[in-house]
Amino acid sequence: MTIDQLRERWADPALTVLTVLMVVMMFVIAPLQALGLFAFQVSELVLALLLVVGIFVISGSPVAVVGMLIALGMIVTGAILRIRSPSIIDLNLFAGSWFIVGTTMAWAVARQTFAPGRVTYHRVIGAVLLYLTVAVIFAALYTFIGSLDPAAFVSMKVEDSPSLASEVIYFSFATMTTTGYGDVAPLHPVARSLCNMEAIFGQLYPATLLARLVTLEIEHRRQDS
Repeated sequence: MTIDQLRERWADPALTVLTVLMVVMMFVIAPLQALGLFAFQVSELVLALLLVVGIFVISGSPVAVVGMLIALGMIVTGAILRIRSPSIIDLNLFAGSWFIVGTTMAWAVARQTFAPGRVTYHRVIGAVLLYLTVAVIFAALYTFIGSLDPAAFVSMKVEDSPSLASEVIYFSFATMTTTGYGDVAPLHPVARSLCNMEAIFGQLYPATLLARLVTLEIEHRRQDS
């Protein structure tokens, strides 16, 4: 069996595996980091390695793998700098790495999830993964803004600490779902613009997703009939 055949066979299941990894990262590891119960340098490195493998299986694109490897290098560099002397540099390296990871994964997952063919269970899970990935992209962007302007957000200070990942992920999902608890709010104009964009995406995505998946399933049934 060739590499292309293996990739074609495992591409859809890889969507489910990556979704599980993303859920663990966001809702298990990030809170444990905030509580000081998990070594976040090690966890980010391990997750990045697993994501590189998953993205290659899904996309089969050398460009995507190169992008993920660059992000992995940034994570390693940031971890080394953090151990030696924590600063805004390693913070932005981590934010940049996860922005690259998020955009690369979003591209690969969208291609696989919405490709022509039968709508499988794994593709539906892949649509959920795309939603989670967009939240990661915005969380990275919020980190960039907060690192440049300490007063960019109310009640959220962007600094190099174990609790930062949990805080920006929380704010990103509160914005995307338009929950709006009010405990954290954007003050910087760019941050407010990003929040508007994320909230619009969060509202439009479910309707667009449903329409696209239904269209793909109808087309597949017509081809089979």
